Amino acid sequence: MNIHEYQAKILLKKFGVSVPEGHPAFNVPEAIEGAKLLEANGHKVFVVKAQIHAGGRGKAGGVKVVKSIEEVKEKASQILGKVLITHQTGPEGKEVKRLYIEAGSNIKKEYYLSAVVDRKTKSIVFMASTEGGVEIEEVASHSPEKIISVKIDPATGIQGCHTRKLGFALGFKGDTLKKFSKLVTSLYQAFIETDASQIEINPLVETHEGEIIALDAKINFDDNALHRHDEIRTLRDLDEEEPLEIEASKYELNYIKMDGQIGCMVNGAGLAMATMDIIKLFGSSPANFLDVGGGATREKVTAAFKIILSDNNVKGILVNIFGGIMRCDIIANGILEAAKEVKLSVPLVVRLEGTNVDLGKEILAKSGLAIIPANDLADAAQKIVKAVKEIAH
Repeated sequence: MNIHEYQAKILLKKFGVSVPEGHPAFNVPEAIEGAKLLEANGHKVFVVKAQIHAGGRGKAGGVKVVKSIEEVKEKASQILGKVLITHQTGPEGKEVKRLYIEAGSNIKKEYYLSAVVDRKTKSIVFMASTEGGVEIEEVASHSPEKIISVKIDPATGIQGCHTRKLGFALGFKGDTLKKFSKLVTSLYQAFIETDASQIEINPLVETHEGEIIALDAKINFDDNALHRHDEIRTLRDLDEEEPLEIEASKYELNYIKMDGQIGCMVNGAGLAMATMDIIKLFGSSPANFLDVGGGATREKVTAAFKIILSDNNVKGILVNIFGGIMRCDIIANGILEAAKEVKLSVPLVVRLEGTNVDLGKEILAKSGLAIIPANDLADAAQKIVKAVKEIAH
């Protein structure tokens, strides 16, 4: 789950991370009120920031630095309701429904800092770079030597040697190094205690006053741990999510909408990835990632099928089930039940293997539906790609 920048900063501040003073706003009057509160605390420069779940807001016109309350009003009016198109939103963009009115900072130097889970080494990895304020992917591509990483074993936790290594790499000394080390330690505590999967501070800045502050903040959380964090779960903004993904989450389905033509219903993340790859191999592209899980009920399968068919881009469906915990007859009955509720107007290829596979195939064969059976994954992919191409022509 993702949250907005202002929500991330409120959360990080609770763990002792230094952030600029700011106030969220859902309309222009609230933006003006937020700016007045900052002015009352002695701030003369304000930053009007669009709040969407995407990077590149500044380049898209979603971040404006101003020096008066009147300018805050003007920029807030322009940005609220605007559709921002960035490299992360896609061509459809995202409508701005929230703002963050933040105190301006006297920036001396910008840096990059992040923490992520490294499943391979079972550690938390901090990455830092002197190239802050730009996309870290660009730095990794053109100047990888400017990125330093430090692995932290959760069993022992963060140590002084970790923060010093990062700080020295960024050129910090003396009191500045101490302030940086405190911030990194606070970020680590926030990461562990909130079950985060990523915390990114870009840019982290050093001010002319000698402070180290998080000028931007992005946090992603492990969905599987949200049951432990009611206060975090309430921060979810459904306006920022794909409607079909929201519907899928109601049934605990792992669904991600994509731009292809072939809808996929698979059990198991690894098998789902392989199914998507082989669709690409045979000349088409997947419309979604959908893992119904190992213990899905008939109701979940029916919901999954209906969600796939709700995507107007879907021109064909490939069901690929290897029944272990999941029984093939449950999948078959789920398909039939969904077909009764939603008119099936696209080709459907089904590949079943595993527990109760013969019963599952028999149920589908006797259904009277125009289902195309497949013997294996390659056969299934070839058949659905061919069927979709024949319709197109």
